[in-house]
Amino acid sequence: MESLVDSVAVHNLKKKIVMGDNGYVLEDVPHLSDYISSLPTCPNPLKKNPSYSVVNLYFVDEDDTVAQNIVVRKNSPRGIHFRRAGPSQNVYFKPGDVNACIVTCGGLCPGLNTVIREIVCALYSIYGVTRVMGIDGGYRGFYSKNTIPLTPKVVNDIHKRGGTILGSSRGGHVTKKIVDSIEDRGINQVYIIGGDGTQKGASVLFEEITRRGLNVAVVGIPKTIDNDIPVIDKSFGFDSAVEEAQRAISAAHVEAISFENGIGVVKLMGRNSGFIAMYASLASGDVDCCLIPESHYYLEGRGGVFEYIEQRLKENGHMVIVVAEGAGRDDEQVDVGLWISKKIKEHFSKEKKMMINLKYIDPTYMIRAIASNASDNVYCTLLAQSAVHGAMAGYTGFTVGPVNNTHAYIPFDRITEKQNRVDITDMMWAQLLSSTNQPSFLSTTRSADIIEANKDEEPPIPLSDGETNQPSFLTTRVDIIEANKNEEPPTQLSDGETNPC
Repeated sequence: MESLVDSVAVHNLKKKIVMGDNGYVLEDVPHLSDYISSLPTCPNPLKKNPSYSVVNLYFVDEDDTVAQNIVVRKNSPRGIHFRRAGPSQNVYFKPGDVNACIVTCGGLCPGLNTVIREIVCALYSIYGVTRVMGIDGGYRGFYSKNTIPLTPKVVNDIHKRGGTILGSSRGGHVTKKIVDSIEDRGINQVYIIGGDGTQKGASVLFEEITRRGLNVAVVGIPKTIDNDIPVIDKSFGFDSAVEEAQRAISAAHVEAISFENGIGVVKLMGRNSGFIAMYASLASGDVDCCLIPESHYYLEGRGGVFEYIEQRLKENGHMVIVVAEGAGRDDEQVDVGLWISKKIKEHFSKEKKMMINLKYIDPTYMIRAIASNASDNVYCTLLAQSAVHGAMAGYTGFTVGPVNNTHAYIPFDRITEKQNRVDITDMMWAQLLSSTNQPSFLSTTRSADIIEANKDEEPPIPLSDGETNQPSFLTTRVDIIEANKNEEPPTQLSDGETNPC
């Protein structure tokens, strides 16, 4: 019997691809009926919910899909689609039979409590589910800690607070122990909130649950403050992070303009992707230079950062620099903000004999710890409800998010296959350069020099094609480590924050 289950699981864990006419491709998500035969269904309780009685066509059609790309040419194929999220006519769980759990993993992010709250409220108020528990302390909480009963009363005002009432942690993913706990507790819906590593863990849990033939829906809600989850339009908490980052940039600007040759340096999150730095700089209008991981930079020499700083100080008497935490940093123990601040001070005091007043601001943990703003609260509500609709409809092994402003169910592998990064050949980056008046430093000749200089280094993360128009303030890991060896120990960064430059 075990071998039969294994063979069924292996067969059904393959990608569900539906091919249509004119290049239409549906990357579908797994369903409990793929590996459990004769599952009973019942009408969706939503039909009797008074809140939805005024809504026309609130059920999604079986054939509703969402296109991944909406900008096409007249002869383009129809391309890849995903299953549209939303309530289905029939559900595969009776409300009284549901025993759901919610877990949060990884670092903090604005909106975690809002997602928890809205999953609970959707299960209770839309579907009439009354058994929902929180797993305390991330993945390891499944087998090492107690659960937390979750009701609408318990979660009533948690969206007004930062952090997560369930606690969080990194690691602790022991597949057998977690699935044993799920099976022993009789849990049949698992909602997992976390970043790419957490979603990879959710995918492994789904595979083990499928292998055992358990009637358990596994649903992921992607979380990353850096906005580096691929496919979806943006991750929750990003808008709140950008808004809060404005306060740090504003403070740096005030400090810079208040002193002769004032320089404000602000380090923002973004160990591999510079979205927060880019959007915050665009929104601010006070930033003169934005450094992100996707665009290499160098400090000294003609066309480098130092020359640009000197030029701006002569023109305006002050400047503000925003640097993403992974910009030019190849060692996770190095604080790039402290490093670049020290290098700027050394250059202008020793090389240029020029007095500067530099203030360095690192708002990282302030930004992570805030409650979500109004925009993110709405977004988190829609995410949570879409996740619940999908689980009740029997879908599993998926994550949920907006694709071209329409919520969709996306296979785990598409979310975890790569990280979303700023495209420095895109219009948005050009707008950033225009906003900051920051020159585009990298020439074809300079690009060849960099490749030659780095040919013996570890391979960098591949960047987009055509990076010949980007700022190239390139430095090396050796320089950074050398500059930091006498500094105070930096604040401990998150696990796995490597970013080859």
